Amino acid sequence: MKKITLLCVLLFGILACNSQKQGEKTQASEPTEKHHSLLAKKDPYDLTTTLKYLTSNELKGRDVGSKGLDLAADYIEEVFEKNAIKPFFDKRSYRNYFSVKSEKTSNVVGYIPGERSDLAPLIIGAHYDHIGVVDPVGKDSIANGANDNASGTAAVLELAKFFSHKKLKRDVIFALFSGEEKGLLGSQNFSKYLSKNEIEPYAVFNIEMIGVPMKDKDYLAYITGFENSTFTEVFNSYTGKKTLGFLPEAQEMKLFQRSDNYPFYETFHIPAHTICTFDFTNFDYYHHVSDEFSEIDVEHIQNVVKEIQPGLLGIAKSTKNNIQLKE
Repeated sequence: MKKITLLCVLLFGILACNSQKQGEKTQASEPTEKHHSLLAKKDPYDLTTTLKYLTSNELKGRDVGSKGLDLAADYIEEVFEKNAIKPFFDKRSYRNYFSVKSEKTSNVVGYIPGERSDLAPLIIGAHYDHIGVVDPVGKDSIANGANDNASGTAAVLELAKFFSHKKLKRDVIFALFSGEEKGLLGSQNFSKYLSKNEIEPYAVFNIEMIGVPMKDKDYLAYITGFENSTFTEVFNSYTGKKTLGFLPEAQEMKLFQRSDNYPFYETFHIPAHTICTFDFTNFDYYHHVSDEFSEIDVEHIQNVVKEIQPGLLGIAKSTKNNIQLKE
């Protein structure tokens, strides 16, 4: 009888232990609040998934101060963490917070260190905010911002993944800006942060609206401020082709001053440019609720990322400071 009792006790203990372990396993595998269901997939960070997530109705157009923009920032952080991109701020945080009127928001910034601390860093950036919920067109009131600028944001994340496996001479900073739609406020904030901390960038490469291809051009993307520096010349020498080119309308419309490259030019007077493939003729939904994932060309975005990699890598691996402003 005692043996039977002892066996029962042991059996009960084993079952209880297994039950506790199973409970612990379930609890540990539950996603935290910042993990979206899309991130639970085997490969959650591919370009298509990133674009679909950033443009999903759940994020409600990623307006400054919204939960949707915070979720987008969480996603960006997770891509950085997954690919060993180091936090930029105090070596502990990817975010620096600032206020837009009464709304709190943040840039999300990581970096890959180069071998030479004496070389100024290259910044690769894009804004990840958009205009949120707007006046409805039909039954749709969410301006999802696929071309503007989920496309640029996704491209920066793809480049961060690409660079994470490379040996670089200079630091490369990956900066996703908030508050662009409110007046370039995120890039203004970050440029001031760098200036305060005596960090002067070598050059700034900003990516804006690359969701659709250009037509009848002998180059892949245009660059704003084409005439301001030798950036295009140096960049195309690394790609071995006419990857970046001049769009007269960009100069006429003063696009150089209208994107997140400009605050860095103002603060440091350095080569700072934006590339774009949207020229106001090849996409009908600028700041419109129909700027949806279904309206952009994912293969084109993939191709842009692929084609600009050699140019950016050449700059990051070079010890020459041959990108200069023109007088």
